[in-house]
Amino acid sequence: MEGPPENDLCSICHGVFTVPCQANCSHWFCGDCIMLVWDHGSALQPCKCPLCRRNITLLIPTEASLQLRQDPSVSEILRKVETYNRTFGGRSDGLIQRMQDLPFFLRRLARELMDPDRSLPFIIRARVYISMVVSAIYVLSPVDFIPEAINPIIGYLDDLIIVLICFLHVSALYRSVLYSRHGGS
Repeated sequence: MEGPPENDLCSICHGVFTVPCQANCSHWFCGDCIMLVWDHGSALQPCKCPLCRRNITLLIPTEASLQLRQDPSVSEILRKVETYNRTFGGRSDGLIQRMQDLPFFLRRLARELMDPDRSLPFIIRARVYISMVVSAIYVLSPVDFIPEAINPIIGYLDDLIIVLICFLHVSALYRSVLYSRHGGS
């Protein structure tokens, strides 16, 4: 899904999307609407999603919006989105924020890995595959920090932690790719 759901409306202006942007909380907004929300708040802090109240630290415009960049009004909105992403996209708001963003980034990454028309940098693609393979080998191998034979529940906990660390690492890699595409310098 490259754009907002069909027949969906912007939750801010309640109109059809113009320059749709997806926030890191997975909600869709018009680029101009979410920039107005930010303009009416503190310019030093990321705005909060009007639906779920999470901090929006990254806004991803659709490919269709990016192709309309020659239109002056679209170009102005995209410039504001890039400024927003430069200001807040590179920051780390702690483990809780990263855990909340995990489904968003992993879903987008999976779509990008499956789509032959997308171009994820080779080094990022290799790092994603290597970390997935290494964590799978650890989970499947009999060597563990806490063996399952001692206490099965606690023994599986270290496997879960390794998988979570792998997902957080892969998510951070993909976030850096999106940040550099949509506002990073």
